[in-house]
Amino acid sequence: MKKLVEGNETFQKTLNSDRIIYDVPFPSTRFQGSKRRVIKWIKKQAMKLEFDSVLDCFGGTGIVSHVFKKLGIEVTYNDYLKCNAIMAKALIENRDVTISTKKIANLFHPTNPPYDDFIQRTFQDIYYTDEENKQIDIVTQNIHLIESEYERCLAFFALFQACLIKRPYNLFHRKNLYMRTSHVERSFGNKTTWERPFDELMIQFANEANKAVFDNGKDNTVLNRDALSIEQQDYGLIYVDTPYISPKGVGVDYHHFYHFLEGLVQYKRWNEKVDFKSKHRRLYSVDNPWHDKERIHQAFNLLFEKFRNSIIMVSYRSPGIPSIEELEEILLKYNKDVQTFERKHQYALSKRRRSHEVVLIAI
Repeated sequence: MKKLVEGNETFQKTLNSDRIIYDVPFPSTRFQGSKRRVIKWIKKQAMKLEFDSVLDCFGGTGIVSHVFKKLGIEVTYNDYLKCNAIMAKALIENRDVTISTKKIANLFHPTNPPYDDFIQRTFQDIYYTDEENKQIDIVTQNIHLIESEYERCLAFFALFQACLIKRPYNLFHRKNLYMRTSHVERSFGNKTTWERPFDELMIQFANEANKAVFDNGKDNTVLNRDALSIEQQDYGLIYVDTPYISPKGVGVDYHHFYHFLEGLVQYKRWNEKVDFKSKHRRLYSVDNPWHDKERIHQAFNLLFEKFRNSIIMVSYRSPGIPSIEELEEILLKYNKDVQTFERKHQYALSKRRRSHEVVLIAI
């Protein structure tokens, strides 16, 4: 049943007395669009609502799903990127499996030759040094050999974060290794961090991930689909945080930004998916209405209609396409009431001095 608890006092009392709130830290991540800086505000809005299960349609880093899990909510996480779904397997679905420092360290040693050198051959002078490319080749293939699914996912989490922290802008959107290796005066970036060895970084991130693993007593699950293909179920809350489309119609394509991580999890088939005509060896594009200004309105309509029997909570960046007014109009087609909350927020890499983080709640 959809219910908005006015004033928040009743639900706060119920939450604090009847639920265990887990004090578990979320590990540091480096993804564009992460809600880390506004997560407390989003949590505050969610705690005005009464629900026992949630579908996080565009889960990303998993930080919002992790908050819901800490509140004792049954979480279904979804993201169309395979690398994100793997991280969520490690942090959301996983109840109690951790990975040892020794196992992470052993990933750097060739134990099952011969090893493919695909990254060395394909990405020379693009993202990492020759020695680093060799290490990533070996580590990735060793991770795929780990029998325990959740240990394997934790190892991938550590590798992904190590790969990102050694990248200018934490992205794979262009060929710019030179920014790391040039001996010039720098006004941004952290060359000391860029030059830290992969094994040291992976151990650090694996330890952070281990601390985020806990059992909230619920059967939490992870999906790897387009949000529109998720089967309709009786979720108490639908949390929606779509890719951003700027007022000029430019959409954020996470598949393009993190294609290298997608390749790591599909190592044996990576060669089939690479667009070798691109200078930075990205993957072939995947059709996605969520960053297409011509189809985004229809996509929102389909999603909101499908889950009209649940509370819908939309986390949004304004200004963008659609506008807040357009989103409210679409939500009101399928819901009786829509409430809108907003706060000012500065986004990393944004040329806009100030945007607004907006939460729309439809009941």
